[in-house]
Amino acid sequence: MEALATIENIKSVLDTVMDPEVPVLSVIDLGIVRDIVVAENQTEIIITPTYSGCPAMDVIRANIKMELLANGFTNIKITTVLSPAWTTDWMTEDGKKKLKAYGIAPPNPKQLVCHTDLFAAEEAIECPHCHSYHTHRVSEFGSTACKALYVCDTCREPFDYFKCH
Repeated sequence: MEALATIENIKSVLDTVMDPEVPVLSVIDLGIVRDIVVAENQTEIIITPTYSGCPAMDVIRANIKMELLANGFTNIKITTVLSPAWTTDWMTEDGKKKLKAYGIAPPNPKQLVCHTDLFAAEEAIECPHCHSYHTHRVSEFGSTACKALYVCDTCREPFDYFKCH
């Protein structure tokens, strides 16, 4: 039996489709679902990757389609758009809280700057474990391209930071 295709019904299904690289975030939390278009005979999901070369997008597209089909939606079209580019501003506040609880520092709402010497400044990143801002970047890239690797100087724990862009 075909499900009633409304934006609300589809969005509730999409909220169960998790990012394979950050399994605590749904595609809704992540903000990659740009639009849901319900037409007479087709449902179109418009998505934007966090990075144009994001390797998880093929899996995400397949998971979206499989979950919608499993919930009775048929004739699904998934369209990827690259412009405007995805930004961390599109993440939900709930998603940012989920990241922090999972041990990943969420993107800062504002660029907080910590002056480490007279010439260099670095973004101040809060440790998701002990909440200290005494942290430093170890690598521009963490477990995925959208994250950087940090270490807390207070609790000594390494953690990923979901980079702003």
